[in-house]
Amino acid sequence: MTTYIPRLNSIPYDVFANPAASVLLPVVLGTAVGFSSRPKQTQATYLAMKQPPLRPPPQVFGPVWTLLYGLMGYAAHRVVTRSSSPFTSTDQIRGLYSAQLGLNLLWMPLFFGLRRPVLALADIVSLVGLNGYLTYLYFSVDSVAGWCQVPYMAWLGFATYLTAGVGYLNNWDISEATLAKRT
Repeated sequence: MTTYIPRLNSIPYDVFANPAASVLLPVVLGTAVGFSSRPKQTQATYLAMKQPPLRPPPQVFGPVWTLLYGLMGYAAHRVVTRSSSPFTSTDQIRGLYSAQLGLNLLWMPLFFGLRRPVLALADIVSLVGLNGYLTYLYFSVDSVAGWCQVPYMAWLGFATYLTAGVGYLNNWDISEATLAKRT
């Protein structure tokens, strides 16, 4: 199926060929996006929103995402350096991985920056679909890489639940003005 996907701009092969670079790239980018969103303000916003059951405390997200970014980078390294599948080229895997990383990094600015839970939900649903396909491809190339994706897929499912729950419980309006009325 991926043979019909046009070549996408993607992270260079050399990044994936180096295990440290492959792991550190998503960790550093994710950390940069996290800190650019002003963590204290983001935590205050998070606590001001009506939340669905099972929501974790805000301090959980940073460590969980750091671990997941590391796993996703390691999985990508393993797949790109081991791929000899006639059905999937490394260019296609790198393009799909780059697209999912972009969608992942976009979620926080959509949700906490622009305060658009509908757009954030569309982003994360796309992210789940793309990563479901990537997980399938990863398992076809390297089972360790596929299993590295499983915690990420589970967390994305949970994050989708949280995004939809927050949106629904807050009538899809988490603007500063609306949240200020509640405090």
